[in-house]
This record gives sequence, structure tokens and C-alpha cells, in this order.
Amino acid sequence: MAKDVKPTRKNLMAIEDRIELSERGHGTLEKKRDGLIMEFMDILDQAQDVRSNLEDNYDTAQQKINMARAMEGDVTVRGAAAALKEHPEITTESKNIMGVVVPQIESSKVKKSLDERGYGVLGTSARIDEAAEAYEELLDSIILAAEVETAMKKMLTEIETTKRRVNALEFKLLPELKENQEFIEQKLEEQEREEIFRMKKIKAKKEEEEKAARAEESEETEAGVVAAN
Repeated sequence: MAKDVKPTRKNLMAIEDRIELSERGHGTLEKKRDGLIMEFMDILDQAQDVRSNLEDNYDTAQQKINMARAMEGDVTVRGAAAALKEHPEITTESKNIMGVVVPQIESSKVKKSLDERGYGVLGTSARIDEAAEAYEELLDSIILAAEVETAMKKMLTEIETTKRRVNALEFKLLPELKENQEFIEQKLEEQEREEIFRMKKIKAKKEEEEKAARAEESEETEAGVVAAN
């Protein structure tokens, strides 16, 4: 690549500016990468807790629904589920983490009181209530897990993108620019040495010509004096 660059002062200054800009960009991207990794580790810890809680809530919900089926029968359980009038609602917003836009999921009408669930309290037992409550907890866990998992994936994608940019600057662009800088500096130094050598030769030649002219003038003067005598 260096051979394609013309060794001029203007190109050298342009490359030096690009090196300075690239080094600043490299430093900024490194800070962003490190910040993203720290944020990602925090989200990862949260995700592990959310996953563990989700698994626990799933196991509890399964136990509660199985107990309700055993005690009340499938028909009663299905009837209680079908009696639900107000379904959960989900809205999504976004938040910015180190320049990464991640979703923020808000839910409503997930957890309900006894009278909001729709089924008759007198016609059911506490087993139905416990199963409904367990599944409401499970749904809350699923919503939170979806938010955290999505944020984690987006952060990981941004980390990989930033790492590629850092590596491209560090191992490709900056070495090429510095190679070009070194090439131009060497060529300019060679040109400067050649110019100095050329000027010395011109000066020496001029001095020789002046010396020869003075010698010739001296000889002519001597010849004139001899002729006059």
C-alpha cells in the first residue's frame, strides 16, 4: 500500500492527521468496549437470577396446577381459566445503555385479585387460587426474562461490533497509516539528501569555475605586465 502513496509533504501531513484521528477513535472505542463489557456483565448476573427465578416459578406453577387438577378436576380448572375477562397487557419502551437501545417491557393486569379473575369464589377451592397466583408469578418472570435476554443479546452484538472496529483500527488501519508515514518520511529524507548532494556539487562546480576564471584572469594580467616591460 505504501508504494501507492506519493511521497509529498502534503500527503505526510494528511497521514499524520489521519493517524491522530484514528488513535483518538481507537481510544474512544476501547473505552466504549470496556464500558459495554461491564454493563453486559451486570446484565448477565441479572439474567442468571431471572433464569433461576423463572425455573423456580415454572416448577411451582406446575405443582400448583397439577394439585388443582387432582383436587378439582380438569373441567373445573379449565372453566376457571376460561372465566378470565381481562387479559394481561404489555407495552414496550426503550432505554439507552452505552449507546445501545434495549427494550423496556412494562406489563399490567398480570396479577389479579380474587374478584378480578372471573371465576366464582364459592364454586372453587383455594387450589384454584394458588394455581392462578402461581401462573401470574410465572408470567411476570417470563416478561422480565424476555426483557433481560433481549437486552443481553443486543449488548453482546454491540460488543462484538465494537471489538471488530477496535481490531480493525489497531491491526489494519493504523499499521498501514504508520507504514505509509514511514515510507514518505524515508523518501523525503532521501530527496533531501539528494538535494543537499546536488547543491554541493553545484557549489563545488561553481567554485571550480570561479577558480579557473581567476586563474585565467591572473595569467592574462601577468602576460600584460610582461608585454609592457
